[in-house]
Amino acid sequence: MIEIQDLAKTFTLHNQGGAVIRVMEGATLSVARGECVALTGASGAGKSTLMRMIYGNYRAASGVIRVGGVDVAQAEPREIIALRRETLGYVSQFLRVVPRVPTIDVVADPLRALGIPAEQARTRAADLLRLLNIPETLWSLSPTTFSGGEQQRVNIARGFAHPYPALLLDEPTASLDATNRAVVLALIEEAKARGAAMVGIFHDEAARARVCDREIDVSAFTPGLAA
Repeated sequence: MIEIQDLAKTFTLHNQGGAVIRVMEGATLSVARGECVALTGASGAGKSTLMRMIYGNYRAASGVIRVGGVDVAQAEPREIIALRRETLGYVSQFLRVVPRVPTIDVVADPLRALGIPAEQARTRAADLLRLLNIPETLWSLSPTTFSGGEQQRVNIARGFAHPYPALLLDEPTASLDATNRAVVLALIEEAKARGAAMVGIFHDEAARARVCDREIDVSAFTPGLAA
């Protein structure tokens, strides 16, 4: 479902004479349906960079990033937008939403973008918010006013609203209490059971051991860090 071949990434420092920094070379991995792969490695090894390339936020210098048949490294913006709408979800650590939009509509938005009727989308959103212990009194408020843990749970609800065939998970259990951590891990296990292919960053070792099938040390693809 996710195929990465000989991927490379550079950054050009335009304010430093156009110096080119090589941050990744030769990244190659595959993730099958129903599999969760953890990206590991020291801080700065390139875990987040690789995730952002898969999602299309960073453009690859060379190589292939194929998600559900679409090569993100070569795709046009409209193709990436369609991929994100239908196929590739992203649970980020950070909530980025339009201010003043009610929480229930933030969570329902991925379904509405697919043409799901508003009532059906909001019902699914309500089920997830309830599961993740977001009080109903907050559903009509913007999540931009919420605590960090509440915002993270809204992100998780939004990411699992649509049954994406592929999911990127950026520290999905960070800052969560034991109850909500267990809920998130159960959601990941359910996604695996339905065949979702997942790539994640998990600093929570117990969570990684529970839901991840394999680990990929990104340091192997980082110039200067590879053994």
